[in-house]
Amino acid sequence: MELGRFLLLALIALFPFDLWAANGPVEGIAMHGAPKYAAGFDHFDYVNPRAPKGGALRMATVGSTFDSLNPFIIKGVPAQGAAMPFETLLTSSSDEAFSEYGLIAQTLETPSDRSWVIFTINPAARWHDGQPVTADDVLFSFDVIRAKGQPQYRFYYQAVDKAEKLGPLKVKFTFKAGDNREMPLIMGQLPVLPKHYWQDRDFEKTTLEPPLGSGPYRILRFEPGRFIELERVKDYWGANLPVRKGENNFDLVRFDYYRDSTVALEAFKAGEYDIRPENSAKMWATGYRDWSALDTGKGLQKDFPNQRPVGMQGFVYNLRRPLFQDPKIRQALAYAFDFEWSDKTLFYGQYQRTNSYFDNSELASKGLPGPDELKILTPLQSQIPPEVFTQTYQAPVSDGSGNARPNLRIAMTMLEQAGWHVRDGKLVNTDGQPFAFEILLDQAIWERIALPFVRNLARLGIDARVRTIDTAQYKRRMDSFDFDMVVGLWPASQSPGNEQRGFWGSSAADEVGGDNLGGIKNPAIDSIIDQLVASPDRQALIARARALDRVLLWNHYVIPHWHLGVDRIAYWDKFGMPDIIPEQGVSMFTWWMK
Repeated sequence: MELGRFLLLALIALFPFDLWAANGPVEGIAMHGAPKYAAGFDHFDYVNPRAPKGGALRMATVGSTFDSLNPFIIKGVPAQGAAMPFETLLTSSSDEAFSEYGLIAQTLETPSDRSWVIFTINPAARWHDGQPVTADDVLFSFDVIRAKGQPQYRFYYQAVDKAEKLGPLKVKFTFKAGDNREMPLIMGQLPVLPKHYWQDRDFEKTTLEPPLGSGPYRILRFEPGRFIELERVKDYWGANLPVRKGENNFDLVRFDYYRDSTVALEAFKAGEYDIRPENSAKMWATGYRDWSALDTGKGLQKDFPNQRPVGMQGFVYNLRRPLFQDPKIRQALAYAFDFEWSDKTLFYGQYQRTNSYFDNSELASKGLPGPDELKILTPLQSQIPPEVFTQTYQAPVSDGSGNARPNLRIAMTMLEQAGWHVRDGKLVNTDGQPFAFEILLDQAIWERIALPFVRNLARLGIDARVRTIDTAQYKRRMDSFDFDMVVGLWPASQSPGNEQRGFWGSSAADEVGGDNLGGIKNPAIDSIIDQLVASPDRQALIARARALDRVLLWNHYVIPHWHLGVDRIAYWDKFGMPDIIPEQGVSMFTWWMK
């Protein structure tokens, strides 16, 4: 064997090629393994690439008003659809766990250890004023969003060590030391903003001047508190990209504002708008009975199945309040929420109880921890609840009769163990202070769920009150964590990662406007999230997500609500739609006007 070849083979043995060689340039990337769609694919499987363009899509949103068209900052209430004019470097498919493909970026390059990523911008990419999208725009977007955008962006991008321009259409992001395989995909989600538009404007201020974008829609006209309309960009540069074919088929998209969901329902039945995703079980069961269009076939009610994790919705304790810092108290109060009665009486038996932060997916914890989970959990045993190792989590269950006495007895025992006792009909601590708190809501529809919960709490001697306020007030109080308890919702994906730091990480607990509503500061959770982000393959990610799920559940940070494995949509029969529904569920922007 030649000496040179021998030395080369020796080097490969010591330093395997795939650890240091760049992969690319490529058009797509998956979190684990290879992306589904190969280079040169024509369109996603779940769209109709020949869908006709035209017509108007009219939808509704419940809220009092909006005061900003900049969806990236913490100030103000952004308009519905305000993000539609903006595009990202890459875009995700809806029929994979987590893969992204070129949008503004034509290609990307990253080594197998994913310690950096290079994006090459599509030379056809244009802003709505005709100017090209450049590397300077990408770097400006990264800097301004990280410095002045909503708090979650700082968590998303905290692993970026350096951002640099390699050419007019090429940028490179180098990541800090550590195993974070998600970062090339996270950077692919970067919204790209025009530097020439923003350089003389204050990015942090609310604005009702429609910002310049590069996407398939731009803002046409609006009236705060009433509506916003977006028009399809006729010469949109990306219309024939594989990731855009068959999408964004309507010439006009309109969102009408309604202060109340009941009023919005009546407006829908009267034909004021076209499509209504329904999140109320009662309305789904009874609210459409007098909709005459159902009888004539002009109106339709349909359940569209999905295979996405449902995430967690529930009553959220604010751990910044001393009242809720004892996990025994948090566990006790969960026994006062009677889901089985609520489902039978309020929800017409449509829901399942949520018992996981990743329900409806393979990421949900089941049974006792397996060997792969124990590798994560055992080193943290002294920092996590012992039930994680010995019990399967199950939210409190009742017989559905409305007689909550058995569960309330369990709750009272736990409260007494935590140092609370009933005196003169009021639950008080050893200092005589009453157990009292407020449940803050932003929509009256939640009162029918919260008030029965409050009645059961009153039987324990707890003075709980429900307060419903307008959207702007609610947002301000949520941003500053000025509440005792709220209804929280954390979405889940099939590939959880960096966003979990923003949801549950200690560093996010004090971040104004952040997603760590409960104020969780738990070193064990921080450690599991770090390991989740560093998952080398799908099997490891599943085990680490399940371990995180167990620790979150047994710390009783929320009182879990319910979930549904379908999307309930009522619509007027004027739309065509693809035959295939992807795993992530139906998308109305793949529909078209018949």
